[in-house]
Amino acid sequence: MPARPRTTLHEHSAAVKALAWCPWERHLLASGGGTADRCIKFWHGATGASLQSVHTGSQVCGLLWSPSERELLSSHGFSQNELCLWSYPRMTRLREFTGHTARVLHIALSPDGGSVVSAAADETLRFWNVFAPRGAASTRFGSAAHFAAQCGIR
Repeated sequence: MPARPRTTLHEHSAAVKALAWCPWERHLLASGGGTADRCIKFWHGATGASLQSVHTGSQVCGLLWSPSERELLSSHGFSQNELCLWSYPRMTRLREFTGHTARVLHIALSPDGGSVVSAAADETLRFWNVFAPRGAASTRFGSAAHFAAQCGIR
């Protein structure tokens, strides 16, 4: 007998191009939709419940959670061709990483948890300092600690 899915989710309105499990919050899954959707959606992986949807303005091609901060990195194609760092759960844009001239197809985290490499349809790999490496002080731009300090939050 063929295996059947436990749950099927139907809320994206275009191809689902990205998936990422949160490393620090159990059951939290992020998914990203293509050009007709342009949303990052958050799900409770155990129940399938829809938790949040954020319109990004461009197709979502990749998603990557920070291993230590409450941040999510997304990569995009039409029309932005960029990476975007978001604070979670407010989903406020913290920073954009630009330079690719075509759709950013893949993103991968370095073993130290600080650098990200992006691969794009422009036939380039680009390396970015996005997250604070594991064990490093969280004082770089884009960290939750830096964001809180800039906003006067303790």
